[in-house]
Amino acid sequence: MKVILPVAGTGTRLRPFTLHLPKCLLPIAGKTLLDHIIDSFKDLNVSEMLFITGYKYEHVDAFLKLRNFLNARTVFQENPQGLGEAISLCLPYLKDDEPVLIILGDTLFDADLSFLQNETENVLMTREVEDPRRFGVAVTDASGRITRLVEKPETFVSREALVGIYYIRDVAALRKALLRLLNENIRTRGEYQLTDALQMMVEAGFKFHTAKIQSWLDCGTPETFLETNGLVLSKNDNSKEFTFPGSRLISPCHIAANVTITDSTVGPNVSLGEGVSLMNVTISNSVVSERVVVKSSELSDSILGEDSEVNSFNGSLLLGDHSKVESRRNT
Repeated sequence: MKVILPVAGTGTRLRPFTLHLPKCLLPIAGKTLLDHIIDSFKDLNVSEMLFITGYKYEHVDAFLKLRNFLNARTVFQENPQGLGEAISLCLPYLKDDEPVLIILGDTLFDADLSFLQNETENVLMTREVEDPRRFGVAVTDASGRITRLVEKPETFVSREALVGIYYIRDVAALRKALLRLLNENIRTRGEYQLTDALQMMVEAGFKFHTAKIQSWLDCGTPETFLETNGLVLSKNDNSKEFTFPGSRLISPCHIAANVTITDSTVGPNVSLGEGVSLMNVTISNSVVSERVVVKSSELSDSILGEDSEVNSFNGSLLLGDHSKVESRRNT
């Protein structure tokens, strides 16, 4: 099996944090978003991982070099024109007799993908949503077979949203459909959509069925990013492994290496990156990136970028890398 991970997005809704890093490398619950996604298919027999890069591609290259994956390849998307176009860039590296798993690199999910190792049909992972107009959706029959796929339907056809996990057995048919999109310039909302290519496969008689995931965790905005951090921390809590002088850790939290905490209360739902220093701080529901220094502050619902400093501030902060906030209080 080959795995394709499109990670070329700019993550504009998460600025200023994505001004320096691509969204897939933002820290969440002690790991990068991309680390969590790669962990999701670690039990599958994967021959090669194809990372579609673009925005801030050099950081993804550095990430892969640091992780020392022996089966990773990057494919550069120079002029993004939709997910269908992105996947088409990987066609030279795919084999018609080897299945492909496509996982979007900007959301987290809770799903056991091990069943795919023995799956004989194409599978699209879905979850029911209240407002399907924001998503590609699958229309299914009583047996769960997909009869139609629609990208962001303006009128209601289904609540089964495609969550960005696509398992394709019929790779030759996918290849043909993607090339047709490009050659005939078939676009939806100005872009080459993977959903349109999959719909062509459905119309050609190739069998698809859905499989539901347990949960689908959005990381698209600072608010949902923090919410997802709290949910993932419940499975990645290491706070009980640490003690700090005059300080209290409230689970769940994730504490990275070389963190210094003095006379502070940390948690719940706090991720601290490597080299963070807290002194006389109360902090909850927050993500603190590497080498951040916070003193004499009470913070909640905050995201602090790398190498930032906060002194004598009470409230919530969304602070980009290399930033400094200091409140001059009257005494």
